[in-house]
Amino acid sequence: MYRIDAEVMIPGRGSPLSDATVIVDGHRISYAGPRDGAPPESHPTVSVPVVMPGLWDCHVHFAGVREGASTQEMMLTPAPLATARAVKDAETLLQAGFTSVRDLGGYGVHLATAVAEGTVRGPSIYSANKVISQTGGHSDAHRLPYESVSDPCRANGMQILADGVDECLKATRLQLREGARVIKVCTSGGVVSEMDDPYHRQFSDAELRAIVEEAGRADRAVAAHCHGKKGVLAAVAAGCTTIEHGSQIDEETAAAIKESGAVLVPTRTIFAALHANLAVLPPHWRSKVARLAEEHLTSMQIALSAGVPMAAGTDLGLSLPGTPLSFGRNGAEFEHLVAAGMTPLEAIEAGTAAAPATLGAQAPRSGLLAEGYDADVIALAADPVADISVLTRPELVTHVWRRGEPVKGAHTDTTTGTIDEFRRRIDTTRS
Repeated sequence: MYRIDAEVMIPGRGSPLSDATVIVDGHRISYAGPRDGAPPESHPTVSVPVVMPGLWDCHVHFAGVREGASTQEMMLTPAPLATARAVKDAETLLQAGFTSVRDLGGYGVHLATAVAEGTVRGPSIYSANKVISQTGGHSDAHRLPYESVSDPCRANGMQILADGVDECLKATRLQLREGARVIKVCTSGGVVSEMDDPYHRQFSDAELRAIVEEAGRADRAVAAHCHGKKGVLAAVAAGCTTIEHGSQIDEETAAAIKESGAVLVPTRTIFAALHANLAVLPPHWRSKVARLAEEHLTSMQIALSAGVPMAAGTDLGLSLPGTPLSFGRNGAEFEHLVAAGMTPLEAIEAGTAAAPATLGAQAPRSGLLAEGYDADVIALAADPVADISVLTRPELVTHVWRRGEPVKGAHTDTTTGTIDEFRRRIDTTRS
């Protein structure tokens, strides 16, 4: 048991609190509130400027690719190599303050086991394993032979093809068999796939209902990749838990999402990164991004105005440091949420307290600094409510605790420190 004393506590939902204390007891938080109301027992203490819940990224891909995020590259990269790269990506995310992620297509289902058993360090991972796509759909590798792409038991890649109700049921059950904590389906075309159109709907009503109902029998949420309006409305009608991207949302669509109770994960980070680098994108990506980028921002703003619940997610997944699509840049989503119209506190809630809802019945008690919640906690050298860009800078994340275990910070974070010491450490990093 130990305590964290902070000048400012950001609880995840609600207003910040000055002069606060968080007490960690094993994997759980036993107290979070005013310092003068904390239990008097003496515990090892760390003093920090700002404390808040660990961050969530509700849409990443532990795909282990370095040469580009195309479906073909994912299929051609050997699974052992991709998984080895993903180990480093998971560590990078954790050091940036992300203590929980949804892996919506990738090798996270296996990486999650290694993290849970303590073999490697990383966030808590809730993985979809393979993405369910119709033949010729967004997650089909269109340039590769159908015989290799359509094998549902192959090791490489993050896609599984399914056509018709029976194959959709089988594809869902295969993901559950691998340990998937969430199911991912494509209800529209996408950007990085060559032959399909983001505005075109994919899968029939019967196919989508089969996937959602089968997932529901196992208490699994269903995440729907969808850009165009028809794909969004189909996902909502089928009962999908989350809408990923949502590039063509108007007032009618926003009202339908809100009424259904679905959560929008807009992934503005990937759109902004691709749009800022149009000149170097493959031609078939370039035309799609140019069409979608501005409409996507407008859709976010319409959804916000309509009161659609949102959770933070980036769609990042490149295992190559230093690019706009690399792991470690995930905090950029908070800036994009603020730019779209959220307050800093609302953006922080989207990446903490609101995020577990993307897992439906599987949601953990996470994302809040409150008694009984998972001890996923981070400390910062500066206040992100005053400057949301703080969350984009991993060097300003001075401490990370995942389920009570200190994984970043001097002396395993259980020795008494001072705020001046932390600030001097940050100044040294900057210089």
